[in-house]
Amino acid sequence: MKATFAELGFPGRLIAVEGLDGSGKSTQVHLLQRWLEQQGCRVFFSEWNSSALVKSATSKGKKQNLLTPTTFSLIHATDFADRYERQLVPLLRAGYLVLCDRYVFTAFARDVVRGCPPDWVRGLYSFAALPDLTFFFKAPLEVSLARILDNRPVLKFHEAGLDLKLSADPYESFRLFQGRIFEQYLALSTEFHFHLIDAVQRIELQQGLVRQLVAHHVHLPGFVPKRTA
Repeated sequence: MKATFAELGFPGRLIAVEGLDGSGKSTQVHLLQRWLEQQGCRVFFSEWNSSALVKSATSKGKKQNLLTPTTFSLIHATDFADRYERQLVPLLRAGYLVLCDRYVFTAFARDVVRGCPPDWVRGLYSFAALPDLTFFFKAPLEVSLARILDNRPVLKFHEAGLDLKLSADPYESFRLFQGRIFEQYLALSTEFHFHLIDAVQRIELQQGLVRQLVAHHVHLPGFVPKRTA
């Protein structure tokens, strides 16, 4: 997993967004998608844990608390591999801009915090090329927690890391679990050259910076289909 899709000669480009739950990354990637579509670009959006092949199994495992750290990791790797082979690679070969709400770095951070060996986790995803551009939306834990609670009154079990038994209090468990993930992300951001975005800034300011960086790193006119006479 050393080369980007551009370096491998793919005509398409893959842009990934990463961040803690509640960082606002999903809002930003949807705004980016709308903007790129308005430019006339060929765009495809994919999100973590969305493969129809394994989504129901993941949901069932979470609801019944059946997933150990290892099975949790394996089932998400299966989900990613299915989407990678069926969606991402074909569309990148066809010259699309592919936007991913979470990529392999989510597993590198979460699975390691859950106790899986780092080398083993990375080995699961060794078939995947690196994104051409990765954004990390950096938000303090309290900000992320407040945003999540604004949308729903109760934290999700795995979102709060309650399966790790860090604390019986969901809010304290969230802070401990997400705090550890945050530390992993900071290390990954250096290793994989993430573009850090201050997720506390106003939404429009964040989006302006994201668009500026995308336009700088990607030749957008090349993703606008040519009209036939």
